[in-house]
Amino acid sequence: MDGNGSSKPVTDPNALFRNSALYREFLLEREEILKHKWHLSEEAGHDVGFEKGLLDWIVKHRSAWRANREKEIAKEKQNQ
Repeated sequence: MDGNGSSKPVTDPNALFRNSALYREFLLEREEILKHKWHLSEEAGHDVGFEKGLLDWIVKHRSAWRANREKEIAKEKQNQ
């Protein structure tokens, strides 16, 4: 209820999106891509850019990362 005694739902229109499993997976994947970009940049001695980091990560690491995430998700579901 607000100060006038009427009840107004206090909702964030983006809360449903931010709390979705798809969005959480996106954030985890983006974090891995940024780590990979950092390592590539360190090796190159300069910032290689997000696109190069993304493409290199997809080609070299995404399928293994995805398979590992699916195993982690299955374990989490078993423990619930």
